[in-house]
Amino acid sequence: MLKEKKLREISPEELANSPRIQKSATPKYTLDWYVKWVASVFVLGAMSMRGVEGLELADLALSTFGVALWLWVSILWKDRALVMLNGAGLLFLIRNLIERIM
Repeated sequence: MLKEKKLREISPEELANSPRIQKSATPKYTLDWYVKWVASVFVLGAMSMRGVEGLELADLALSTFGVALWLWVSILWKDRALVMLNGAGLLFLIRNLIERIM
């Protein structure tokens, strides 16, 4: 027999003090919050096209735009590792995009 788990309300005090409840490290509904979600949608859209014949250019375009947005978020966050990762990734994608277009 399955036991049903009853949901209960979590008080703000419990939420603030509980080590068991996951809390987001970044604030919500700020400019960087919106940009990171839009960037993620573009990158995931590009990944869904990867390897599909005929969609290589669309993949590169969406990837370039998504990584450029992630680079912007990285700069807003002042996160050097993410700036380096997304900066290098953006250069690679732009090179491939130019090569594909030419």
